[in-house]
Amino acid sequence: MEIILKEDIVNLGYKNDIVTVKAGYGRNYLIPTGKAVIASPSAKKMLAEDLKQRAHKLEKIKKDAEELAAKLKDVSLTIATKVSSTGTIFGSVGNIQIADELAKLGHTIDRKTIVIKEAVKEIGHYKAIIKLHKEVSVEIPFEVVAE
Repeated sequence: MEIILKEDIVNLGYKNDIVTVKAGYGRNYLIPTGKAVIASPSAKKMLAEDLKQRAHKLEKIKKDAEELAAKLKDVSLTIATKVSSTGTIFGSVGNIQIADELAKLGHTIDRKTIVIKEAVKEIGHYKAIIKLHKEVSVEIPFEVVAE
C-alpha cells in the first residue's frame, strides 16, 4: 500500500515522502491517526504542486540543519554514570542521556533524532548519529566514564 506521510515517522520516512507499507499498518494506524494519506494519483499531483511551491522554504530548513551540523561537528561528549567494579554500567546509556549532555552545552536536540548503533553497557568510546534532516546527519563521538 502506497501512502504519503503527513509528518516525520522514525524508521519509516519523512514528511511528504511516498512510502510503501503493509496494508494493515496504513489502514489501521497511519491513516486514522492523521499521520498519512493514501497515495492516489490526485494526491500525488497535489503533493508535487505543494513541493514545488514550498521548495524555497524546504531549502531554508535544510540550510538551518546544515548550520547546526557544522556546529555539532566538533562536539565530543563525556557521560558519567554509575558503574560496577567490573566496568559494567548499571542500566545503559541511551539517546536521552546524550540529549541531556547536548542540552548542557547549549544545543537543543530532539532525543528521537539520536541513533546509537550498539548497546552502551560498558565504559568506553562510542558514536551516536543525529539525523537533523532527511539529507543531513552528524556523527557525535562520546565517552562513557565512571562517576
